[in-house]
Amino acid sequence: MPSPCKRCTSPRTLNLNTAQRVGVVSSTLVGGAIGAWRATAMTGSLTVAVTRFPLAKLPAAMTGAVAGGQTGSRIANSLFEHWLPAGSGTPWLCLFCGYTFRDPNSPLAATS
Repeated sequence: MPSPCKRCTSPRTLNLNTAQRVGVVSSTLVGGAIGAWRATAMTGSLTVAVTRFPLAKLPAAMTGAVAGGQTGSRIANSLFEHWLPAGSGTPWLCLFCGYTFRDPNSPLAATS
């Protein structure tokens, strides 16, 4: 059950721990896809790309995916580090007024 906002008492709050996990995973996936796509982008003529065996680009795609995934993860972590409020407890974001706060009495605070 979400905690009500401490500023406007709105019950519409979002657990920022969950939002951070979802953000990091999705940034890693998107960064990996972009890295793989950029590593295997066709730079030569169409006839060279068609005659070339597609598995020859697999190592470059994997390298690009790993590098892009790591970059996406680092970016998402750094954004959430600046956004999360200081202190201990479960961080919450009010979806009505945008206020971020920590609730030390939340049952989720003991698991984080």
